[in-house]
Amino acid sequence: MREFIYYSKNAVTTGNFPLDNLMKAGRMDIACNVIISVFFLSHDVRKDVKLHLIFDGAPNPPMHLIFEYDKDMPISKKDVAGLIKRMLYKAPKEQGRITEVFPGCSIEKKSFESLVKELDSDGKNVFILDERGEDIRDVKLKGNEVFIIGDQDGFPGKEKFVKRVEKISVSPKILFASQVVTIIHNEIDRL
Repeated sequence: MREFIYYSKNAVTTGNFPLDNLMKAGRMDIACNVIISVFFLSHDVRKDVKLHLIFDGAPNPPMHLIFEYDKDMPISKKDVAGLIKRMLYKAPKEQGRITEVFPGCSIEKKSFESLVKELDSDGKNVFILDERGEDIRDVKLKGNEVFIIGDQDGFPGKEKFVKRVEKISVSPKILFASQVVTIIHNEIDRL
């Protein structure tokens, strides 16, 4: 199973954001586009992926939202934003407790660093997207990697806290996070 981590420094960590202006919710529009790109194909849904969203914005950071395949997952940006909104309303106040809000959708208080360390210690091949990284086409992928993608503000402390992280790039150009997901899927699908 391939996994993605999307980190957002400014995505709000409360459910009271407006659905009609997702940009004002710490660029929640980017998170919605990433979810759609991770899971949806034309007339199908990917069943072999897991998505971790880490939101570090106000007022209650950090929040770790976990998405896995569910046949009833909504596809429109507004529906996905509504799903995130409901998940944030049900977020646990203390760390160490995961709350399943809907089938395939859970939330907990967990930092970006803790999540990456956990996946790294589980023996996962962790890759961080970086414009100066090795071309993804030169990396031996097995289809069970973890890809860390950030928004325009980057990552907290980069990869200093990860033992075996490798920087990779998918393009000589800087792309939107959702475009990066699509290219990664394509490279693995072609294997």
